[in-house]
Amino acid sequence: MADNTFTIRGATIIDGSGSAGVKNDLVVIEGRIAEVGKVIKGNERGKIVDATDLTLSPGFIDMHAHSDLAVISDHEHLSKVTQGVTLEVVGQDGLSYVPSDDETLAVLRDQLFGWNADPAGIDWKFRSVKDYLSLVDRGAAVNVAYLIPHGNVRMLACGNEPGDATPDQLKHQLALVEEGMKQGAVGMSGGLTYVPAMYASNEEIAKLAAVVAKYGGFYSPHHRNYGAGFLDAIDECIEISRASKCALNLTHCHMSAPIFHDKTELLFEKLAKAELSGVDVTLDSYPYLAGSTYLHALLPSWCQAGDKAAMIARIKDPQNRLKIINNLNVSGSDGNQGGVVNWACIVIAGVTQKHNEKYVGVYLIEAAKAEGKDPVEFYLDLIVDEDFKVSCILHSGYEPNVRAIMQHPKHMVGTDGILTGNRPHPRGYGTFARYLGVYAREEKILTMEGAINRMTGRPAKRLSLKDRGLIRTGYIADLTLFDAATVKDRATYEEPRVPAAGFEDVWIGGIKTLNSGKRTGELPGKAVRGNS
Repeated sequence: MADNTFTIRGATIIDGSGSAGVKNDLVVIEGRIAEVGKVIKGNERGKIVDATDLTLSPGFIDMHAHSDLAVISDHEHLSKVTQGVTLEVVGQDGLSYVPSDDETLAVLRDQLFGWNADPAGIDWKFRSVKDYLSLVDRGAAVNVAYLIPHGNVRMLACGNEPGDATPDQLKHQLALVEEGMKQGAVGMSGGLTYVPAMYASNEEIAKLAAVVAKYGGFYSPHHRNYGAGFLDAIDECIEISRASKCALNLTHCHMSAPIFHDKTELLFEKLAKAELSGVDVTLDSYPYLAGSTYLHALLPSWCQAGDKAAMIARIKDPQNRLKIINNLNVSGSDGNQGGVVNWACIVIAGVTQKHNEKYVGVYLIEAAKAEGKDPVEFYLDLIVDEDFKVSCILHSGYEPNVRAIMQHPKHMVGTDGILTGNRPHPRGYGTFARYLGVYAREEKILTMEGAINRMTGRPAKRLSLKDRGLIRTGYIADLTLFDAATVKDRATYEEPRVPAAGFEDVWIGGIKTLNSGKRTGELPGKAVRGNS
């Protein structure tokens, strides 16, 4: 009997639809669900898995992952496999590695070091969505779906410079988006506080999103402002969706600015109004109060224009340095949501220079004090010393808003997991377990069925998947078996790479990636293409 044919006995099956769990059996034949219901003894197929007192659900879908390089370089990929993930959506925040050419790929590898590092052993010959997805098809620990990063598209057509796209540059971008969608992308991501996407007008983005809509994809923006201008940024996203007729997913949707504390109803009213007008909108979030990115992202966009040498020259030039400091401390930086930087909320997460390792896990303001420097001077010196390869964690969230957003009927789960660096954010290893253990079982902010729906059925619908995301006869056997009584996130800010507890078995296409809580070494993950 094939390894991907088996019978699961006595599990509480939560099918991903939001419906109540039912204690039942399940039969998988050659990687697909063949039967859901009581199986008469003697009629089992393949090996019998005793799931008494365990919960069986569809495999979890991470709607916002930064595993772009991990899925092709880290075959263990413990961060996601050990918390039940069977599909990740990468190409997020408007920046990844394809589409690209030799010149832009070199820039992107530098720019994104704080998100993905630069793992050894990668064959960097891929330049297109097709190339990348073909690489995934060679075998991965999880399935992978890809969003075309708008920043890549703009960099290829316009370079890393500010200004509106010319008609020819726009035509180039449209062709790149169309090609990516034809090659299997599921949508387009935006990174509108990151260079170069932040230079684009809403009109430009809407024209590109219209191409995405033609292929049934969605637009998933890191929008222009998560600070005081949050609601204006939401309005922009909704208008882009309306103008392009492209579905919208508001990714890592957090509402943390103090002026919006306890005011999530302002967001929800906008979403309800948009939906009534025909806009197809969803959102995702992670259940933590801190964010994470590369540290030089906070710089004003004019400073980040051009290549790395140009950035260093501006920071070292006395007049430009004074202007940068003024933006960061007085007038506000568009790299920091238009506001001044709160140096007291920033923790240094990852460095490359040995002499800076003493600052990992240390608040930037304390590191500056230890060096006898003003925080902004320390910041500028550090990012140059680290060759722009330092990552950070920003503690700025507000728990009541986090809880309110996760209860929204269009909410889904995304880790936004940055997995590299000395001490990355724990969300990469803990998001799914935290939703289940803390917010469903302990706090009862969500039901267990509601939490699983946010991880399975809802994202599968957003991704237009026809045979994943639910436990149904005929569906692909991407499955997660866990103990609902003990599932728990164990990753912390101090120890972020600790796998979650309570996950027993995980299958992709009926092939086990996790067996009794241990990684099997199997690589059944493949590219999940849109428009297929």
